[in-house]
Amino acid sequence: MVRTIKNLSSIQFPVYLLPSSDWEAVDGLLFMEGALLDDRNMAGNSLGVRRLQTEFTLFPLPTLVWDIVGLIKQRTNYFIDSAGTPFIYEKTKTVSLKYEKIVKVERKGIASIIRLNGVKNALKVIRPPESGMSWAGVLFLNKYPWVVYDFSEEKKKDTWRKV
Repeated sequence: MVRTIKNLSSIQFPVYLLPSSDWEAVDGLLFMEGALLDDRNMAGNSLGVRRLQTEFTLFPLPTLVWDIVGLIKQRTNYFIDSAGTPFIYEKTKTVSLKYEKIVKVERKGIASIIRLNGVKNALKVIRPPESGMSWAGVLFLNKYPWVVYDFSEEKKKDTWRKV
C-alpha cells in the first residue's frame, strides 16, 4: 500500500518521518521492519491514541513535523500522518523564496502575525522570530506570498525551493 501525495492540502499534520517506504499492512496492522507503526483494530481516530493502546512492539517515530514548512525542509520523502496513513511526499512544484524586511510582529495567543515590507497581506507563524531577526524568507506560490520559510538577521539572496 503506497500512497504518493503531490498536494499539500491532503496531508493531516503533524506527520512523522519514516526511513523508507517499506511498510506492510496486514489485517488492520501497519508494520515497518517487523515493528508496529499503527493498529487500526484499536479504538481511536489518531495514530497516537491507537499506539498507546497496543501491546505490539512499536516502531520508533522520533522525528515530528508540525507544518508544511517542516515537511518541505525534510530530505526524506517517507512519512506517516497523524491519522495513521503512510505516504510518499513527492515535491513537484518550484516556488520562489524571497526575503522581505519585517515591519511588525504581533503576538496573538498561540501564534504571531508578521507584517512585511512589500507584502500586502500579513502572514501567520507559529513562533515569532528571535530577537535580531529582521528579515523573513517567504515562499511565493503563483507570485503570491504563501508561507514564511525562515528568518534571518540579514537579507539573503532570492532563490527557489521545490515543494
